[in-house]
Amino acid sequence: MNFKEQLTRFPILETVAKAAAELGVEAYIIGGFVRDLILSRASKDIDVVSVGNGIELAERVAARLGPDVFVSIYKNFGTAQIRQCDLEIEFVGARKESYRTDSRKPAVEDGTLSDDQNRRDFTINAMGISLNKDTFGELVDPFEGVRDLKRKIIRTPLEPEITFSDDPLRMMRAIRFASQLNFDIEPDTFDAIIKMKERIGIVSAERISDELNKIILSPTPSYGFKLLYHAGILAIMFPEMIELLGVETIDGKGHKDNFYHTLQVLDNVAQHTDDLWLRWAAILHDIAKPATKKFDKKVGWSFHNHEEVGARMVPVIFRRMKLPLNEKMRFVKKLVRLHLRPIVLSKEEITDSAMRRLLVEAGEDIEALMKLCRADITSKNPDKVKRFLHNFDLVEQKLKDLEERDKLRNFQPVITGEIIMETFGLKPAKEVGIIKEIVREAILEGIIPNEYEPAFAYMVHEGEKLGLSVQSTGTTFE
Repeated sequence: MNFKEQLTRFPILETVAKAAAELGVEAYIIGGFVRDLILSRASKDIDVVSVGNGIELAERVAARLGPDVFVSIYKNFGTAQIRQCDLEIEFVGARKESYRTDSRKPAVEDGTLSDDQNRRDFTINAMGISLNKDTFGELVDPFEGVRDLKRKIIRTPLEPEITFSDDPLRMMRAIRFASQLNFDIEPDTFDAIIKMKERIGIVSAERISDELNKIILSPTPSYGFKLLYHAGILAIMFPEMIELLGVETIDGKGHKDNFYHTLQVLDNVAQHTDDLWLRWAAILHDIAKPATKKFDKKVGWSFHNHEEVGARMVPVIFRRMKLPLNEKMRFVKKLVRLHLRPIVLSKEEITDSAMRRLLVEAGEDIEALMKLCRADITSKNPDKVKRFLHNFDLVEQKLKDLEERDKLRNFQPVITGEIIMETFGLKPAKEVGIIKEIVREAILEGIIPNEYEPAFAYMVHEGEKLGLSVQSTGTTFE
């Protein structure tokens, strides 16, 4: 198989070939770029292996490209990188690796092309394409990676137990590639993952979460989660999710399996958005159901307050998994806390007051919340799903009309604490907070508009009921 014609679409590869010839070394493209080229998938990352010094090759390539090309050199890793025309080309010398049992960081020494291909994680990532003059574009495929691509199989080049023992992160990567490509994991390879699963404990939480996020972003993320579950890795890295699994039945009354329900919600969300954090909200929306599960002989199973308990669990899970503790976490926490609100509204007569409160609390995240709630409607009864979605249409239209009329998305009452203190001659005190909350509730209930004059008059009236006297008209705040 020769890829000479396809490589002409990437002029920089001809430059690499010429630079390698000048240095008298062999050079090959290896890894994901080759795999994606065969699969006709777009790829911006090119790994070039030099049977020699990779950094020297990168510097020679840069010299041929001109003075404006910058080489990033990582001496500790023996690699260098060039960015060119939206491509990232990484250069490394061919190497041989050996591992200690307590670390996934290998001892590295210079090696041959064969040594370099042997150390690769999977057959589909071990293929190479020659950049050498006499064999330019020829495929080097010692482990039948092309065959595995055609069969849609993830398989290790060497014994899988050795591969996963050397670098346990490869177990996550196997599942990630299977989920991204919709491939199967070859039985012996998957059996080795099950056997070696405890080795995942030597991998940092950051690297595990990075692979997990890629699984979450795959087209059908539930597939990756099911593989993680059956391999036994999910129980180690994400025990809270395993607790969702199973159905308990008492007096003939059972509840839905919240593990598979969560995966269905995640897949539903994935059909409509690539937003990683909205997908995380889908994963965590029912995470507190095991902690809040109760059985009542009259009403059956309940999960009272699971949305509030779940919201409190979000930072704990994010912190342990080394996910960002910033606005991304706060977004997920908010959606977990609010995810029942639109569903409740769709079952009841919709009031402007309830709608205002939802708009105020959701703010700019109202569309994301509604996507999550639509995804949360799962049932084997299509008529039931259709009925709920119709009610959701009514809720969304009502929200849209109310937002256009009252502009509540970034709601702030016109009456501030400073106005209250100035008006009644108060210093910071509990009365200020009481009056502020009274005015806020009146606006949300629709008793008064969020406009200065009616809100000020209402504030004065409520303050006088508390025994306060007006000291200032507050006109300076208009």
